[in-house]
This record gives sequence, C-alpha cells and structure tokens, in this order.
Amino acid sequence: MRFREPITRRSGQLYCIMREFLNERLSRFGEYSRTRMDPDEIDFPTPDSEVESVAPRTLKRRIDRGEDVAVLDTRMSGDYEEWRIDGEAVESTNVPYFHFLDEEIDEDVLARVPEDEHVTVLCAKGGASEYVAGALADRGYDVDHLEDGMNGWASIYESREVTEYAGSGTLLQYQRPSSGCLGYLLHDGGEAAVIDPLRAFADRYLDDADELGVELAYAFDTHIHADHVSGLRELADEGVEAVLPAAAADRGVTYTDDVTLTEDGESVAVGDATIETVSTPGHTTGMTSYLVDESFLATGDGLFVESVARPDLEAGDEGAPDAARQLYDSLHERVLTLDDDTLVGGAHASESAEPAEDGTYTATIGALRSRMDALSMDEESFVELVLSDMPPRPANYEEIIATNLGRESVDDEEAFRLELGPNNCATSQNALTSD
Repeated sequence: MRFREPITRRSGQLYCIMREFLNERLSRFGEYSRTRMDPDEIDFPTPDSEVESVAPRTLKRRIDRGEDVAVLDTRMSGDYEEWRIDGEAVESTNVPYFHFLDEEIDEDVLARVPEDEHVTVLCAKGGASEYVAGALADRGYDVDHLEDGMNGWASIYESREVTEYAGSGTLLQYQRPSSGCLGYLLHDGGEAAVIDPLRAFADRYLDDADELGVELAYAFDTHIHADHVSGLRELADEGVEAVLPAAAADRGVTYTDDVTLTEDGESVAVGDATIETVSTPGHTTGMTSYLVDESFLATGDGLFVESVARPDLEAGDEGAPDAARQLYDSLHERVLTLDDDTLVGGAHASESAEPAEDGTYTATIGALRSRMDALSMDEESFVELVLSDMPPRPANYEEIIATNLGRESVDDEEAFRLELGPNNCATSQNALTSD
C-alpha cells in the first residue's frame, strides 16, 4: 500500500521526506515479499473480463504448424531461464506475475506486453496466468491463458511412427516436448514392448497397447535415469515383465526381485522381432542400449541424434574423465561397429535436435558419423570435448536417482514435480552435429 494522506496535518519538508522514505521502503518490501509468495496460495481478485483458456495440445499444434505465437510467461525469471516454451516462431516475454498485482499496473510493465497480436499468458499451474490475462483483457489486450500452465505443457506426450525402421513389426517413438524425453513402443504378432517408460504415463502405454489390439509384454529401462522417474515398477504392478540391465541393478537397486535382470548379449522375442541387450557404459556404469531386430538401436542416454552423453551424473566431476573414456570405448566398439544403415534413437532430444522427415528424433549411424565430429575424434580429443561444456545437471537429479533406485518413495504428484524442466543429459546444450 501507499500513503495517500498525510500521517499528520503538519505540513513542511520533513513530512514530505518521511512520506517518500516510507513509501519507498513499503514498495521494496512489497516486491520482496511478492517474489517469495507461492502464486497457488494467493487469492487473486476477479478481473472484470473473462478470458478463454487454451489447451496445451492446441498451443503445441499451433507451434508445430509454424504459426506466430506470442507468449507472456509470468513465472519468476529463474524458472523462466531454466525452462520455457520455445520455437522458431515463438515470441516469448517474461514478466513475473507480481508486477500485475497493483490496481495501477506500471506503464513500463504494460509496454513489454505485445499490443498488436494475440498473447497467451502462462504460469506454473494456471492460477496466476488466468488473473494476469484478465487484468490485461480489462485494458484491451487480446489474450488467453494456458490451461494448467507449465504443468499442462509437461503433460503432453505424443507418439510418432518411426517409418524408416526396417525390422519386423511397427516401431513408435514417444515424445515429451516439455523435457525432450523419448521412449519407444515396438509391437508385432500380438505383443508389444516399451523402452524407457515414464511413470507419469504408465497408463498411456497400456491404453495404447489395448488400442493396437496387442498385449504389453515387456518394459525395458536403458539405465537408472537422472531426469525422470521410471515407469518400470508401475508397469510391473500391471503384469508387464519389467527388464532392467544387471549392470544398472549393481548400483544398488532395491527391487531386483520385481524385475528381470538382463545381461549383455541376451535377447527376448516380441512377435517375430528380437530385442538384444548391448552394454554401452559411459553415461553411467549400467548404461545399456537395445538392438531392435538388428535394425534400430535404442541408445538411452549414450548417443543422441545431436550429441553424446554427459559422463558426470553417476561418477561426479572427479570420475567424469574415466567415464568419458568408457563412453568413447562404448561408442567405437559397440555402436559404430554396427551397419551404417542401423537407425539410432536416444532417450532424449534437446532443443537443438532436428527431427527426421517422419517427425521422429532418429538418424542412421552413417548419418551421425558423417555430421558429428565427436564420433571420429581420437580418445583424448573426445574426452576433452565432452568435459568442456557440460550444462547444469538436471533439476532434482539426486532425488530422482534415489527414487529410481528404490531408496526413496514419492507419490505421483511429487514424482511429476521432480522431473519438471529440461533433461540436460547430453554433454552440451548445443548440437555437436553440423548440417
């Protein structure tokens, strides 16, 4: 609040000085406190104007079509810098919600909001953005707000067929655009298997299998993930055979009695297709790829279409150089020895990744070898490159690892919260590939 009337009736210079001093302090305190308020705990006033909400998938389709999209992100600047909605045609502006709480919104704040185009306002969960959008609509702006905010954005999970897959059956790639997480569903002969399932979408895999008229027989993890909570145990509870690399279990997994442990070279049949275990340590000691019918290699976090794995999430900074050398050996002895036309798909794709013509983040080994210099470097140059520009570690990665090991237990809501944000499992936020 601000003082609009004299504290006393006494006039004079002293009063004016004191009034301005107190107003300044109150203003600073207001901003200080607002930045620390949880917007979900604020009882926002009701603006005069009602605004429509836009479903996250609707906004995603607009972005995918290349439409011009203006976004006003009202989260705190730190959250915005770490993770936001982006795209070639996306104009994103960050103005934290508390700037819109005053009845008289500062003109400098309003000047940052696009006036001549439609604006989608968003926040973390949808409450603050609905209020801000209404306040802007009261002032004549053309706005809507994102339903459920960034939580809604994180709930988008799409599937695309990998059309270049040449093995038996059909291969789908799951994509979570909010984090870049990727997974795979292979189905053939009435059976299906999922690779790198997410706990948040465990029901989705079962529903998709039902819709395809097949039984979800297997669920595979490539390693102990650090960026998302695995859905392996949830699917096991539904009767799916959960498969975990034995080398990953050696990190101290507590639920080995509930899963099948697989060793290097072992394989299972899914219809007429086979899924073979290929040990590819480096990112972690238990990092494992799966060769699907000798046609597609699910590389987990070992190799991506735009980069290679970071080596420090298990080994830490001290152990990262040795892990990077292990990764080099895995790539050169296990991955690059496969036929050049073998298709590769990782467990993630960053913002710098370019999709293939079918919309999936896949590429042949030959294509990756030709456009990623890291794959033709000598060992020491490779290690130096991998260690030179690693991004921040994934948010909450220690808690996520502990959860995936079975050492900690979290409910579905907490699991979803832990994995919000970018995955940052690649060695660089920038692509290592060249066009």
